[in-house]
Formats: sequence, C-alpha cells, structure tokens
Amino acid sequence: MSRVDAAAIRAAFRERGFIADEAFGTALQLALALEKPLLIEGPAGVGKTESAKVLADVLQTRLIRLQCYEGLDAMSALYEWNYPRQMLHARLTETDGSSLEQREAQIFSERFLLKRPLLEAITEERSPVLLVDEVDRADEAFEAFLLEMLAEWQVTIPELGTIRARHKPSVILTSNRTRELSDALRRRCLFVWLPYPSLEQEIDILHARVPGLSERLALQIARLMHALRGLSLQKAPGVAESLDWALALMSLHRDHLDAKTLEQTIGCVLKVHEDRAVLDAHRDAVAPILSDTSSRTEPGGYGLETDFGFGSVSAPRG
Repeated sequence: MSRVDAAAIRAAFRERGFIADEAFGTALQLALALEKPLLIEGPAGVGKTESAKVLADVLQTRLIRLQCYEGLDAMSALYEWNYPRQMLHARLTETDGSSLEQREAQIFSERFLLKRPLLEAITEERSPVLLVDEVDRADEAFEAFLLEMLAEWQVTIPELGTIRARHKPSVILTSNRTRELSDALRRRCLFVWLPYPSLEQEIDILHARVPGLSERLALQIARLMHALRGLSLQKAPGVAESLDWALALMSLHRDHLDAKTLEQTIGCVLKVHEDRAVLDAHRDAVAPILSDTSSRTEPGGYGLETDFGFGSVSAPRG
C-alpha cells in the first residue's frame, strides 16, 4: 500500500470482503506506523484471525501463523533440529576423515535447522505479518518468553549464536479471553476490541463475502443472528457462522428463511445441543423474523427479489 492510513486500510480491507470500522482501521494504522504489536480481543468468530490474513494480503507480504495451545513451549515456536537427517549425515561421514569438531559443526549448521514460526518471522527477507493466534491458550511461561521476543527481536541458538531480526514483523496477537493476559504483555501492545458487528455491518459482510445473496435473505440472517446472540447460549454464533449459514442456504436454493428452513439448517449456527433447547424456549423472539409464506423456486430457476406485487416468483435460467 502506498498510503498506510485508516481510510486506505478500510478501503483495502473492504475490497477483500472484510468490513472494518473506523476504530479498527485506526488501530491497524497505528500498529504499522509505530511498529508495535496489535492485540485483538473479542468474541469467537468475529474475524480476529481473518484480519491478519487480510492485512498480509493488503501489504503483499507473507503471513506467518503461530497457533497457540496449552503446553506450547519456546522451542516448539522457534526451531528444532532435523534429527533424522543429522543421524544420516553422521553415519555417512564416519569414514571421510573429518575431525569430531568438524562433523559436529556440520550437523549443527543451518542446513539441519527446522525453523518454526517465530524464527521464520525474524529471518524473512521482507517484513512479514506474524499472527500469534489465541495467545490466551498458551501458558504464562510462554507468554513471558513471547514478551521478551517482542522486545528484543532476536533469539540465541547455542550452536549458531544470536540471530537478530532482519526486518521487524507486523505482529497481530488474538485472544478469546479464556484466561487473563499479563499486564506486561498488554503494555507491550496496542489494543483493539473487535465486537460482534452491527446489523448494518453484518449485512455488508454477508454481501461482501457471499456474492449473489439476496437483500431479503441477508437481512433475515443478520436479524436472526442478532436475536440469537441476545439469548443465554453456551456458544453464541459469530460472523463465521453467519457466512456458513448464508452459503448453506444458497446451496439449498433458499431465497428466504421460514420456520422449516430454520429447523433444517440450525446446525450451521448452533453448535451445542443445549443451545437448541434455549432457542426452542424463545421461539416467539425469532418468529417475527421468519417468513411464513413459502417462496418456492422451481428446479432450474432463481428466486427474484422483486415480487411485482404478486409475491415471490421464479425465473427460468436464461
């Protein structure tokens, strides 16, 4: 991008189907300008991970992703040695006359080093986007190591020495708040909260990511998602579920939502069995959103948005 300002970032994101508001665009602008990590928190499924992918595409650079999990340690995130190749090389060079020191230097050289995401990020020829995904799933020991890494941008490998970053990566950290992050890590980063989208934003997202989706169906999906998020669900549906639902409905050639279609496709949205009971107990809350008048599209036809005063119609394929 020639201009790295909030408006240009939002426009570039929109071109790629990601609808970013002004606060999010400004947060990305400042993270790039100040070369500071950006910590993105918010509910699951609102686009935190996707934002890093889109940013890498906008910057025309590589995305390097570190998926965090319980038990992740520094070595797993940095590097490991290719032991099978080292053993094979050692066997093949047993009789070549090399000294022990020479053979040791050979097998502990970069050709036998397997780079993991953090080491990859600091050895790239061009500044990549480093995504540290779901950092809240890692334990506090790894968080402390990550904090040091973000401060120094260098790592020491005993056999090779200290490797410093050629270019500082653009860093995105995401968290679903399964545990509280340390104050030190938060101070190191800029912060933005990515909430569920507004009704208008969700409609824009649906149209941007699901071409051909009708206005009527997009409005119904968005309204239903907002109604569902207002219920006491164990797993509230995110934008990812909205998009899955829209694609599923289009694959079934549905041009609107009614009670029967909702029942048939609710598995795209609610992923916990107990949440179905919660929905059943609040049918009255979603009933006004559903259309009770069926609009059948004959095989080989398309549902039309315009009803010409006679209700939904079907048009044959041209």
